[in-house]
Amino acid sequence: MKPRTYHALSEINVTNLVDVVLVLLIIFMITAPLLQSGIDVRLPRTAATSDELTEGIVVTITEKGGLFVDDVYRTKDQWEDELKRVMAKKPKQKAYLRADESIPYGQIVEILGTMKRLGLSEVGLVTRPAELEEKAKEKVKGWG
Repeated sequence: MKPRTYHALSEINVTNLVDVVLVLLIIFMITAPLLQSGIDVRLPRTAATSDELTEGIVVTITEKGGLFVDDVYRTKDQWEDELKRVMAKKPKQKAYLRADESIPYGQIVEILGTMKRLGLSEVGLVTRPAELEEKAKEKVKGWG
């Protein structure tokens, strides 16, 4: 009787690998937009905007007056403590204030004053560029 000889299997079944990669691609395409900030704020429009937004502490005021510190909701009594906690984790970071355009100026100044008092020396106001809206309106007119 002849001894059995075994041959090395040197082929890779690529079909299964492609299936897995396509499924992962679809999952990432669906979940990526969900990972962005989900706080709905209508930012005020201005012609002079800065494109140099970097990482930093983001304080958001919604239309109904809700306060968020880095996407974490806090009441008016708690938001200052939350801001201190975030500042301890991210020392010497820039801060950005995103406020709905319907928020009264006095409330924005009050929040800015508190941020400055707590030691945030660089606070930027996040706005929406007016020129982008004009371009979007022109595109919509072109469809009609």
